[in-house]
Amino acid sequence: MLLACRAPAEQAPAEPADSAEQLDSPDKPVAEKVELPGITIDAKNKLVDVVAKVALDHGLLELVACTKDTKEHESLLIIDAVPMHIHAALLLIGADNGHPAMAKPANEERTEWIHLPPRGDEILVSLVYPDPEDEQKTIERPIGDFLKRAERDPAPNPGVEEAADGPAKVFEVFLFAGSVLVDREGEERTYVADQSGNVISISTFGDELLCLPSRVSQENSALVWSVDDKHLPKVGTKVSLRLKLKEQPDQEQQE
Repeated sequence: MLLACRAPAEQAPAEPADSAEQLDSPDKPVAEKVELPGITIDAKNKLVDVVAKVALDHGLLELVACTKDTKEHESLLIIDAVPMHIHAALLLIGADNGHPAMAKPANEERTEWIHLPPRGDEILVSLVYPDPEDEQKTIERPIGDFLKRAERDPAPNPGVEEAADGPAKVFEVFLFAGSVLVDREGEERTYVADQSGNVISISTFGDELLCLPSRVSQENSALVWSVDDKHLPKVGTKVSLRLKLKEQPDQEQQE
């Protein structure tokens, strides 16, 4: 784990990566399908497919997806794509990012803090994988189908009070938080998720690319979700992590 690269939510965060300009995203219209390493952008259908691999078939989870050599022991999936590239891909399908959960100083002395919840456009997350009964077909399921409540009884966690509704409700949408950009003297700006590997989080780290709408502690006693392998392909199976911009009611009516 690259703990030194985290921007914890309890501390003043670095600058949110909140504009296409910051990430040098092109202003010109893009083709219906564009590819980046490990990423396919489907602009017409407003979705992004990220090449991934199943990392676990059991155990507690802090993340839905992480990058290689970071937190594979607590993540459902591993991806090879660069998180900043995924951020740019989401911008290209029309998604607007906000920021992870953060705290800002309320006074100059920094003795009081304002805690801000995460924000960003809603993204539907699903898994696309080979149909075991027909290699020519694929199956798509929402990511909540691969998660379940942990068997043990964890400590109460305000961020998951709605967990009684089950995975389908809790993981219905994630927010395009967009990680954070950090300036270091003499170095280029750093997109923190590129180093921490926190791509889609269940717990709150403060530097994740996608997160749940509520802040969720990363303490071991607060981890309430584990792998549900009922429909999950075998560990090591190549799959597609699908990120789709959720259409808002006014947008649907306009179409």
